[in-house]
Amino acid sequence: MWSCSLWALLPPLYSAFTAAGLWVVYFVALSEGRIVPLGAKYKRGNGSQYPPFISIAGNFPPASCIFSEVMNLSAFVGFILAVLRYLQVKNKMGKQWLNVGCLVAFCVACFGMTLVGNFQVFTKEMIHNFGTFMTFGLGAAFCWVQSYITLRVNLHNEGKKVAVVRFLLSGFITVCVVLYFSLLGLRLYMPAAQSQWALVMLFLAFLGTFAIEFRHSHFEITCTDGSRRPLFCSRSIKWSSESDDRVALRKSDSIHVKAS
Repeated sequence: MWSCSLWALLPPLYSAFTAAGLWVVYFVALSEGRIVPLGAKYKRGNGSQYPPFISIAGNFPPASCIFSEVMNLSAFVGFILAVLRYLQVKNKMGKQWLNVGCLVAFCVACFGMTLVGNFQVFTKEMIHNFGTFMTFGLGAAFCWVQSYITLRVNLHNEGKKVAVVRFLLSGFITVCVVLYFSLLGLRLYMPAAQSQWALVMLFLAFLGTFAIEFRHSHFEITCTDGSRRPLFCSRSIKWSSESDDRVALRKSDSIHVKAS
């Protein structure tokens, strides 16, 4: 019998839909004549076309509308992934500050994604670039720390093998980050754009690997009234009799998430 948790579908679906959304933005901008193809040679002053950076592809309507939606939804679901991963290893690590710091770093990176998506590079360049630094910088740090956590926690004796893959992906991601900013500084725009696309795809591939651990976990929403045992996915209502009239005494309002 197939006993894999359905939560395992969340990371790869997240990565696949985010990647698909970004490529839709690219092809829409390409069809509108806003950018040159990724494989073409680019020279400065080449008419009205720009190098195929993700931010430039998502700068002009109608691609900008799709880009904002993709980045906002990706940031939201990415935040959920980070919280679930935090809960999954919360009781299995001695260094809780590392797990908490990793969660905070990725949440800030997700906020940076919303800045990238909602403030176009040609309109609010400073805010957009600040969001880019947050996303790429903290995202790369998140990958390295998560690789270390994978190795230390070693869930179901799979951690060492998975950690090797994640350390390799983290290394490639870091190389792409360095290449992107270095080539951008040298004004080699086409190689910089290519390294940016590679960086984003590698980062999405890294997040997709969380399916390996998520297939063992079940995340449940429980509702409690504070002093009594949790009641799963329901509201607890107690009734008491006073002068033959039944009145509601208490309704529970607090919600907790538990990983198992």
